Amino acid sequence: MKQLLSITSLLSIASLSLLSSGLNAANVETYEIDTSHSSVKFSIRHFVAKTTGNFSEFEGTLTIDRDDLTKSSVQATIQIPSVDTDSAQRDKHLQEDDYFNAPTHPIMTFQSTKWEATADADEFKVTGDLTLRGVTKPVTLDVELLGFGDGRQGAYLSGWEATTTLDRTEWGVSAGQPAVGSEVDVTINIEAVRK
Repeated sequence: MKQLLSITSLLSIASLSLLSSGLNAANVETYEIDTSHSSVKFSIRHFVAKTTGNFSEFEGTLTIDRDDLTKSSVQATIQIPSVDTDSAQRDKHLQEDDYFNAPTHPIMTFQSTKWEATADADEFKVTGDLTLRGVTKPVTLDVELLGFGDGRQGAYLSGWEATTTLDRTEWGVSAGQPAVGSEVDVTINIEAVRK
């Protein structure tokens, strides 16, 4: 009788463990960036003013743990040839070797390695590896969760804004100095669709 109770108890514990595991897994969600409602923008000093631009072609995936957002992760890829600064001549120059060297390194990638909470429940420090021109360096993004909610046609969405300032020379992009500044301000707005 005791053996039967012992076996029954073990089965109950195992069942609860599996159920708990299933519930935890259900709270980990995968979202894909909706590029038509997202943007990757930057600005950089030019003499005494600032020049702005964006990358129009990019993609990425967020893996979000709704129970503990610090366990989340993000990876993204940006197509360098899609850079747009409202000047065809300048955009062409940016593809060349003294800037992005797009023929050899046509993509920029980001893979998060740490997702840290801050005093604000909706704000995080997201650190990751940024690879550009074949050089990989760590960067930290200030990330704000804008929200989760229903979209059109049954889609479920998450919204995020990320900002950071990069020193472009760390990735070997040093042309144009001193007329063109070394610091690049980056603003990323993301609307992502749950898969």
